[in-house]
Amino acid sequence: MNLAYRMRPQTLDEFVGQEHIVGKGKFINQMLENKNLFSLIFWGPPGVGKTTLAFLIAKAVNAQFFEFSGVTAGKDDLRKIIELAKKNLDKKQRTVLFIDEIHRWNKAQQDALLPFVESGLITLIGATTENPSFSINSALLSRCKVLVLKSLNLKDLQTLIQRALTDKQNGLGKYKKKLEPNAEELLIRLSGGDARTMLNALEIVVTNYKQTIINSELIKDVFQTKSTSLYDKKGDQHYDTVSAFIKSMRASNVDGALYYLARMLDAGEDPTFIARRMIIFASEDIGLADRGALIQANAGFEAVHRIGMPESQLILAHICVYLSLAKKSRATTNALGEAMQAAHEFPNEPIPLHLRNAPTDLMKELGYAKGYKWSNNYVGPTENQSFLPEKLKDKKFWKG
Repeated sequence: MNLAYRMRPQTLDEFVGQEHIVGKGKFINQMLENKNLFSLIFWGPPGVGKTTLAFLIAKAVNAQFFEFSGVTAGKDDLRKIIELAKKNLDKKQRTVLFIDEIHRWNKAQQDALLPFVESGLITLIGATTENPSFSINSALLSRCKVLVLKSLNLKDLQTLIQRALTDKQNGLGKYKKKLEPNAEELLIRLSGGDARTMLNALEIVVTNYKQTIINSELIKDVFQTKSTSLYDKKGDQHYDTVSAFIKSMRASNVDGALYYLARMLDAGEDPTFIARRMIIFASEDIGLADRGALIQANAGFEAVHRIGMPESQLILAHICVYLSLAKKSRATTNALGEAMQAAHEFPNEPIPLHLRNAPTDLMKELGYAKGYKWSNNYVGPTENQSFLPEKLKDKKFWKG
């Protein structure tokens, strides 16, 4: 068994982090004090205690705990657990089913859970790193309470490291080793807030190297990398990082925009995706406030498409800085939004006759195109006429 497993807490008092849900008077604490049990969805990044917390909840109410992965398990596994849960019910014992990565289950598999969660035969605790609003069926989601688990903070991670280094029974205490402050900071940073990754890396460095004092070089040697990114091109980190990138440019914060650009590039994001987002941004958030923005963004996309990586990073940075520093205006965006709303509310209003085409004599007699002329000297209406339907004639969409 690896260190992370051996150091798993056995009581809620030993659990580190997530004070907002396990602290005194908080939801899980209250639930267990009252001996209640509700189906839950834990939503949070890897290595923050989702599995451990599910186990501790089951243990606290003396429920039988079953665990399987949404990646490998299927309906057959569920049927077996349901049969065992029925036997537990006869013995008046509760059954907790923990499904890790529940977002990997398809709709049919999730639907199979519904009657048993609804009846209370099983208490479901699902864990997901993806937004449950998008990855879990609404019917199942409505039967569960979603709890958001946060990344462990610096103090939490330092506590786990010290426990591991001093625990002689389950930890690494028998090795009598210490971490230099810089090494500890690097271990935490390269673990990306994932306690499991951090503890397993700590075990490697303690057991594989002879040095009594562990320095930063040993930590680097274990990770063999500069960083550990949680970025997933199809996951929440993808959308959250792109959102932060756009919002930083919108706020004219060049440093923030460059940082999130660098995070995307470091994680291997498609550079043309980033370039396309900047084209949209140039029109949506800058518009006519800087008429060169759309030209620059489009030129950047073309250059990225032609040049390829890694040189395209410079092009993306160039355009990112330009768009960040440009004056911002959403006048065009807002105008279109209001026009779309009007078109939705008044989709079939008669078009003014003078704006209609008049290809036949009958149409001309009916007033089609009346008062609207095309000539070498003049194009447009011959008098002050509205270009909107009657019900909208006084409407002003453009406020630039």
